[in-house]
Amino acid sequence: MNPRPTIIDCDPGTDDAIALWLALASPELDVQLVSVVGGNVGLEHTLRNARAVVGLAGRPIRVVAGADRPMLGRFEDAAHVHGADGLAGLVLPDGPPAAPGIAADAIRDLLRAAPPASVTLIALGPATNLGLVFATEPALAGKVAEIVLMTGAMAEGNITPSAEFNAWNDPEALQVVFGCGAKVTLATLDVTNQALCMPAHIASLEAAGGGACLNAAARIWRSVRPSRRSAGRGHEQHDACAVAWAVAPHLFAGREVFAAMDCIPGPGRGRTVIDRWGRAGREANALFLETLDTEGFFDLVIRRLATLP
Repeated sequence: MNPRPTIIDCDPGTDDAIALWLALASPELDVQLVSVVGGNVGLEHTLRNARAVVGLAGRPIRVVAGADRPMLGRFEDAAHVHGADGLAGLVLPDGPPAAPGIAADAIRDLLRAAPPASVTLIALGPATNLGLVFATEPALAGKVAEIVLMTGAMAEGNITPSAEFNAWNDPEALQVVFGCGAKVTLATLDVTNQALCMPAHIASLEAAGGGACLNAAARIWRSVRPSRRSAGRGHEQHDACAVAWAVAPHLFAGREVFAAMDCIPGPGRGRTVIDRWGRAGREANALFLETLDTEGFFDLVIRRLATLP
């Protein structure tokens, strides 16, 4: 197996923490950089959390701070879901210091040095850092093998009736990514809502007998409140779906679509327009993941997290 050079852009966030641990436990991925954006909580919290998550896994990976606000508009967090600290009150040991510089520069530097079509980008938060990269140096899209985005919703949103949180937070940046020319895969709410973490999954994780990372993940799963969208049955593991696609695509089914963002102020702002049937007559620019093998997904997450320190 030749691990794929990978950059993870994130905003931890409880589900980002699970996704990061899944990526670090997956031999298919060579995670070379973790870049951080303000999203689920403010940048000062997401940066600290990313450092702590990487540090707990014992991996010498650069963590670098990025944008603390969207390209346009004002920043709003999702602390009502993830808690004021982003990790639902879980206290982790402080991780290694953040690397110097800013995320957009670090991503550009890594891509410039890479062979063509070689780097996988997995984005788990608002797309601001990636939008800055491709808006300022569009040719770098040629260095990308795939961009996997946990963002958007074809159906109902989770921050407004129209919009998913990451897409709504910076739709202009996401539109830049959609138009950059790289291969894009979309893990929207339509598929991530199928990754519903229920009490039986928590019990299986706790019984897996792992180290500090698995124990911390179990505490996160115990701490997150069930979602209203699931009628209180559990909470969705949104971000880990993007990583799961990168390491186990057989768990998903999807179709090629044309995707674009509604960036106009008003009730539709942040809506992800997904053309599944080619009605717009536009060439497909994304793979839209539609279905997930839910039990296969949780088996993957639990088995991989059990291998971490």
